[in-house]
Amino acid sequence: MVGAGAPVPGRRGAMGGKGRRRLPGERALTRALPPFLIVAGILFDVLTPPAFTASPIFAAAPLIAAPFFSLRTTAATAAVACATVLALRTVNHSDAYVEVVTEFVTMLTVGALAVVINRVVRRGDARLASARSIAEAAQRAVLPQPGPRVGGLDVAARYEAAQADAFIGGDLYAVQDTPHGVRLVVGDVRGKGMGAVAAVAVVIGAFREAAEQEATLEAVAQRLERALAREGTRRDGLDAFEGFTTAVLAEIPPGRGTVRLVNRGHPEPLLLRADGRLCVLSPTEPALPLGMGELGSWPDRADETDFPPGSTLLLYTDGVSEARDEHGAFYDPALRLGGRIFSGADAPDALVSTLVAEVLDHTADGATDDMALLAVRRPVTARD
Repeated sequence: MVGAGAPVPGRRGAMGGKGRRRLPGERALTRALPPFLIVAGILFDVLTPPAFTASPIFAAAPLIAAPFFSLRTTAATAAVACATVLALRTVNHSDAYVEVVTEFVTMLTVGALAVVINRVVRRGDARLASARSIAEAAQRAVLPQPGPRVGGLDVAARYEAAQADAFIGGDLYAVQDTPHGVRLVVGDVRGKGMGAVAAVAVVIGAFREAAEQEATLEAVAQRLERALAREGTRRDGLDAFEGFTTAVLAEIPPGRGTVRLVNRGHPEPLLLRADGRLCVLSPTEPALPLGMGELGSWPDRADETDFPPGSTLLLYTDGVSEARDEHGAFYDPALRLGGRIFSGADAPDALVSTLVAEVLDHTADGATDDMALLAVRRPVTARD
């Protein structure tokens, strides 16, 4: 279970963007506006002298309905507004024939414009839905969600985009069960946009191939280095010389209570033990990020540490550790998680959900960088 005082996990979807959902009160207000305006127009016309006209109020009703309601509802609102204007002029026995005709023609024109606006908005929504489905498909292809159990370990992953309606950016994660154990990677590609997404695809593809073939985690890191170097030669401009990816690779060998780590300039992973004790897994020798091999070559050296049953390994990107509140204070995951207990098979999911919710609260939903989180728990077996 989650420790006392923890926020409710899962405030947003596992891969969702940062766009805010409209609140029920906002939806109710939007739906109530067109009929409210018509009623307000009637009251205005009845309570004011004949020289005053409520046509602008009636005209606003179909225009407000156009972007939020269906074509049928928009047309019905326009028809009701036109009929109300005509009925009020008839009841008032208006002798200003020119004014009556002008108001009625104006209402017809506004109603027709509302219908056209409705069709344009609906087509835009359809295109947006199509683009969204394509983005979701690309996300599933590049960053497939791992299953809840991989190689006998409990696993949870989360990608949280900072940009509204975005699905994928420069952060990445992958989990793979290999003959050498369960291997993981979490990384952050420099830059934004499609160039970053292309680099993510390169890193993930190289990792999945190398994780199966290479005997050591150090060799996997070198394969990723070479893959990014090849990608860099195909880029133009600044990215061809300054592109890089911070990453941490992990390997959990089968039948051993240990985890091996290679950290290439990435935020330090955390190991949360079953009793709430937290350990920051700092690298013995700091190393440059992937893709910066032209600055010098050195052998990767993996650090090995205990990974006892019931413990959870957490890897994350700097969208978590560099999230700031309104006063500029960073969110410190090690400080926040120390002493808290996440137990059971759903502990990884509870951990990442809690962390995402706390970061969003810390930034008041104003996070400026994407977040990728990967949590892996070694379950407690009968032998343990």
